[in-house]
Amino acid sequence: MGKKTRFNGALRSYLLWPIYFTGLLLLMNLAIYVVNKEAGYVMTVFVVAYFVLALTIFYIKRHKIASELVAYAMDFAQVQKRLLKEMAIPYALLDVDGKLQWGNNEFSDLFQGKKLTGRSISSFITDITVDTLPKAEADEELHISLNNRNYRVVLRKIIAPNFDEDANWTLYDTEKVWDTKNALIAMFLFDETEIMVLQKENRDQKLIVGLLYIDNYDEALDSIDEVRRSLLTALVDRKINKYMQGIDAVSKKLEKDKFLFVFQHKYLSVLQSTKFSILEEVRSVNIGNEMAVTISIGLGVNADSYITGYEYARAAIDLALGRGGDQAVVKNRDKISYYGGKSIQVEKTTRVKARVKAHAFREFVEGKDKIIVMGHRLGDIDSFGAAIGVYRIGKTFNKKVHIVINEITTSLRPMLNRFIESPEYEEDLFLNSEQSIEAMDPNTLLVIVDVNKTSLLECEELLDYARTVIIFDHHRQTNEAIENAALSYIEPFASSTCEMIAEILQYIGDNLKLRPIEADTLYAGIMIDTNNFLTKTGVRTFEAAAYLRRNGADVTRLRKIFRSSFMEFKTKADAISSTDVYLEYFAITTCDSADVDSPTVLGAQVANDLLSVADIKASFVFTEFNGKIFISARSIDEVNVQVVMEKLGGGGHLSMAGAQLENYTIEDAITLLKETLDKMVEEGEI
Repeated sequence: MGKKTRFNGALRSYLLWPIYFTGLLLLMNLAIYVVNKEAGYVMTVFVVAYFVLALTIFYIKRHKIASELVAYAMDFAQVQKRLLKEMAIPYALLDVDGKLQWGNNEFSDLFQGKKLTGRSISSFITDITVDTLPKAEADEELHISLNNRNYRVVLRKIIAPNFDEDANWTLYDTEKVWDTKNALIAMFLFDETEIMVLQKENRDQKLIVGLLYIDNYDEALDSIDEVRRSLLTALVDRKINKYMQGIDAVSKKLEKDKFLFVFQHKYLSVLQSTKFSILEEVRSVNIGNEMAVTISIGLGVNADSYITGYEYARAAIDLALGRGGDQAVVKNRDKISYYGGKSIQVEKTTRVKARVKAHAFREFVEGKDKIIVMGHRLGDIDSFGAAIGVYRIGKTFNKKVHIVINEITTSLRPMLNRFIESPEYEEDLFLNSEQSIEAMDPNTLLVIVDVNKTSLLECEELLDYARTVIIFDHHRQTNEAIENAALSYIEPFASSTCEMIAEILQYIGDNLKLRPIEADTLYAGIMIDTNNFLTKTGVRTFEAAAYLRRNGADVTRLRKIFRSSFMEFKTKADAISSTDVYLEYFAITTCDSADVDSPTVLGAQVANDLLSVADIKASFVFTEFNGKIFISARSIDEVNVQVVMEKLGGGGHLSMAGAQLENYTIEDAITLLKETLDKMVEEGEI
C-alpha cells in the first residue's frame, strides 16, 4: 500500500490515540521516579513495551482498516446509486449541449423505457430548448405538459472539473468554470398536476361581485300604459333572476333598478363566451313599451379581497354607464373588457343632473382665482365652443380665464379670429402649452372639455400641475380615463359638449348673459357635431339651440363662416368618387391632405356624406396628416362604430368615432380595418 494508504483528519487522530497517550504514561513514570527509583525503573519497562506494542498494532492493522473503509465506501456508493436510480422523482443528467447522458427509472418510465441516451432533450421534450438550459449558477425553471400530466422542471448546472485531468480551477475562474464543457446539467421533474387541479378548483370557486343597473327604468315605464307597468317590471325582474339562477348566483335587489349579485369564477367564461346574453334578453322584453329596457353590468375580477372586488365592480358599472349603458364591463385589476353597447343611447329628458353639476361647478369656480380650459389636440368647433362657454362662466364670476390652443385648424381659424380681433377679449385669452404651464398655480382650476382620454389632451402635462380638475365631455369613457377629477360630467347621449355647456350656462346663476359671438360659437359646435341636426339630436339638443338663438346666435352668419374652399370641395368629391364598398355595407375611402389645411375635418365631412348612400351602414375615411393616419368613422344606427374604433385604439360614440394610427401607411391601415371588420362580423359583434 505504501504511500497510497494515508489517513487524514479525524480518522488519523482516532487511530493514533494510543500512541498519543504514551506521553501521559511518561509523565506518570516521572512521578513514580520521584517517589521510588526502583518502582520507576519497573514502570519505564512497561511504558516502552506499551509504546512498541501500540506502534506495531497500528502499522500492522492500518492496511486492513483501509481496505475495509474502501469496501464500506463502495457499498455506500452502491446504495446511493440505487437510491438515485429508484428515486420517486424523475431525474436525469444532460451535457451542456442538452444531450441526455443518464436518467433514473422514473424518468425512463415517462417515455416507456425508450433508449434516449445521447439524444437532444428537445427532441422528446420540445418545451426544453438550448435557450432554456442554464448558462450560469442560477437554476432555470419552466413548466411543461407531458403524458397529460403537468410538470415543473428545474435545470441546475453542476461543475465537474475532475473530468479533465489537466484542469486547474481556482476560486477566481468563475466565468471559465461556467463556460466549460466539463459540466453537467441536472434535470428534476416535479409533478404538479394535482396542485394545478386544486389551484383551478380554488380559482373556480372564488366569488365574483357584480352590479346590474337598469339604465332607463323610469323612461321605459313612462313609455307604457300605467296598467302594464307592473307587468313590465315583473318580466324584467324574471329575466334577470332566471339568468342569475343559470350561473348559480346569489342576487339581491338593492333598489327598484339596481341589483347586487355574487357568483363563482368558473361561470365567468360562460358569460364572456355568450357575450352576456342577458343584455339582449332584457332588451327584447316588449309588451307595448315604446322604449326598450336596457341594463348595464359591472364585474370585479381577481381582486385581493371582496371589498376590493366590490370596488372593482363599482368602477366597472360607472364605466359602463359613462359609456352609455346597455353593456357589460369586466374589470380584471388593470385590464378592462367591454361587451355589448350596440344600442343607441337614450336621451334623458330630465335636466336635474345638469342643474346639480352646474351648482357644483359654480362652487369650484368661486373658490379659485384663475381658470385654464383645455380641449383635445387639433381642436374642433365643439371643443372650442365649450371652452368659450366656460370662459363666459369664469368672467361672470370675475375670474381670469385662459384657453389652451396649440395648433389652429382651418375650420377653427375663422371663428378664432373673431375673438382675436375683438377688443372685448384679452390678448392672453389663448395660450399654447408652454404658456399655460407657466400660468398654472395652486389656485388655478383646470377644466377639460370634449375629451376624457389623457393621450388626446392638448397639453397632458397640465394634469401634473393642476390640483383641481373638472371634466365636461360627451364621448364614451374608456379605460384610459383621467384620474382624480374633482367633478366629472360625462354624458354619452348628449349631441355635443356645447349642448352640455349650454345647459350648464342656464343653471349657473348670477344673470349670466352670452354675447352673440359666444352664442355663435356654441351653436356652431352643436351644428357641426350633429351634422346640421341630423344625427344624435334630441329634445334637449333643440332646447339648447333655442337658448343660444335667444342669446344672439345667427345661423346665416355661421353658414357663411363655414363655407369650404373650392379645393376642399374638389378633394371631398375625389374622396367620395374613389370609395370602396366592403362587405356590401361598409364604405371605405381615403381623403387627400396635400392641398387641404384641415384634412381631418374634411375627412369627417366625407364620412357624413357617405351615409347618404343607400345600404351603407357605416363609413370609414382615412386621412394622412402630421405623420399619422386619422380615421373618421360614421354610422346612423345599425353599426356601433365606437366599438370598431376601440379595436384600433380610438373611441367616440355609437354613430360617430375615430382613431389615430402611428407607424402605418394608408394601405396597411385599411387592411387592419378590414381584418377588424371581418373578425367582428364573424363573432357577431356587428
